[in-house]
Amino acid sequence: MNASSISTVPVPETGSPSRTRRASKTRPGSAAASSTRKSLRERDKSGYVFVAPFAIAAGLFLLWPTIYGLWMSFTDQALTGTASHFVGFSNYVEALGDPQVWATLWHTVVFTLLSVVPLVVVSLVMALLVHTGLPGQWVWRMSFFAPFLLTSAVVASLSTWLFQPEIGLFDVALAKLHLGPVGWLSDQNVAMYSIVLVTVWWTVGFNFLLFLAALQGIPHTLYEAATIDGAGAWRRLFSITLPQLRNIAAVIVLLQIIGSLKVFDQIYLLTGGGPNGSTRPILEYIYDTGFTNYRLGYASAISYVFFALILVFALVRLVPTRKES
Repeated sequence: MNASSISTVPVPETGSPSRTRRASKTRPGSAAASSTRKSLRERDKSGYVFVAPFAIAAGLFLLWPTIYGLWMSFTDQALTGTASHFVGFSNYVEALGDPQVWATLWHTVVFTLLSVVPLVVVSLVMALLVHTGLPGQWVWRMSFFAPFLLTSAVVASLSTWLFQPEIGLFDVALAKLHLGPVGWLSDQNVAMYSIVLVTVWWTVGFNFLLFLAALQGIPHTLYEAATIDGAGAWRRLFSITLPQLRNIAAVIVLLQIIGSLKVFDQIYLLTGGGPNGSTRPILEYIYDTGFTNYRLGYASAISYVFFALILVFALVRLVPTRKES
């Protein structure tokens, strides 16, 4: 290349129109920047319009009842409509010293311990069976998830007939095996297990869907590489599948524990807390205190003590999960 060709190469000037146009786009005070900020503000306003209905509903039906219930826990408000008075922390002191609070809390913990493990393990097994390619997968998915769509009243009605003494399905099956009848809902040593059995059948479908979605998200290339390396089905299960499900399993366990601690419907409808209060959860005691004994202030205090316990457990369980993530 000679000197003449080098001298003829055009060099854009500093003030060229192209650079001027680019500079005008990024200049903060330019018309383009102003129009961009205006469009962003309009988009934000439209977002507020869509969020407003949910925010109003949450404020009316969640935030305000929570604040009002907290205030009510510091009063002696009654359901009879008599004038209430501020009593400070006396309701909380009474709640911490109430033996029924601790007894019903223990029943709630026992139900949680008995229900969480089968709800996690059974749902995982169901998801693995469907994910491996059983014939007629849509039938299995529907049958596993369908009970979760039933209301608590329907589940209680079906379970009452199944547990009916002597003529119920379970006692009839035991009779064919030449075994005596069992007091499924009337025996203090059996009633809680019966409620756990009903709960597992009723709610396991939700965990099943979560596990199934997580299984479908595992890259298939991992299984192909393991197969090429000679890994068998069990080896792939314990080395690939279960480690990949660790995070979703932790979430399911946390959600299930919190859900089991809030048990109320099925116990109230099946046994009413009996026999002899052996299955009475703390939420039923709160309900009876507020709506049977008319002590709304004291019932609110018990509910906030229980809420604090659940909150502490959730935070303690959530911190290690966040660190692992």
